[in-house]
Amino acid sequence: MKRFVIFMLGVAMLAVVAACGKEEDVPTDAALPEPLEVELTVPEQAEANEPVTVSALVMQGNEEVEDATEVEFEIWEEGKKDDSIHVESTNEKKGIYSAETTFEQDGIYHVQVHVTARGMHIMPEKQIRIGEAQAESEAEATDHHDHEATEGLAIHFVQPEEAKTGSETELMTHVQLEGKALENTNIRYEIADPANEIQWADTEETKPGEYIANYNFPKAGTYKVTIHIENDELHEHEEHTVEVK
Repeated sequence: MKRFVIFMLGVAMLAVVAACGKEEDVPTDAALPEPLEVELTVPEQAEANEPVTVSALVMQGNEEVEDATEVEFEIWEEGKKDDSIHVESTNEKKGIYSAETTFEQDGIYHVQVHVTARGMHIMPEKQIRIGEAQAESEAEATDHHDHEATEGLAIHFVQPEEAKTGSETELMTHVQLEGKALENTNIRYEIADPANEIQWADTEETKPGEYIANYNFPKAGTYKVTIHIENDELHEHEEHTVEVK
């Protein structure tokens, strides 16, 4: 009888241990990593043949990311992305990565930083005007953004690494408001092809604050992709370009 009681107590203890192990293995939303945030700093204007410093502040939540796998700046003149150059960055610590470059002639240039860190990738882009060059779409861009932006709204469009015709391209955007993922929001992409014909693509929220649409670009060229963000409290938009081969 005593042996039977000891045996049953042992079985019960094993069951409790197994149950505890299963509970610990259950993933929770709290385990989801916060998205990367990259603040790209590029001068609005500079002179030809003079050194220009560009930098990127990489953050994950409130943490400065000092262990990025890759931070590289890609630079090209307007309409000449195939001739882009890549400049490696220097880790300045405290989440800041910088590089120095020069521009040989006047023109409008694009500076895009490629950041890979902690299993995530993000590629924000800005323009810089060298010398007396004027952006053809400057007035249009000014009109398009002629409104007060929502305070605390952060929009991060992940530039596709390679967009090709004949296959779906993933368009991903991370959106935060006051440092928290903006969830349950209507986000759509307005896509203008090289002939300025407009198509729309609806997104799906795959993670809190992460919105994805898969789009098949019909032909090669430079596309203007405008992110539209709408809910009961805000209506914002942000423009980007995507080069399709």
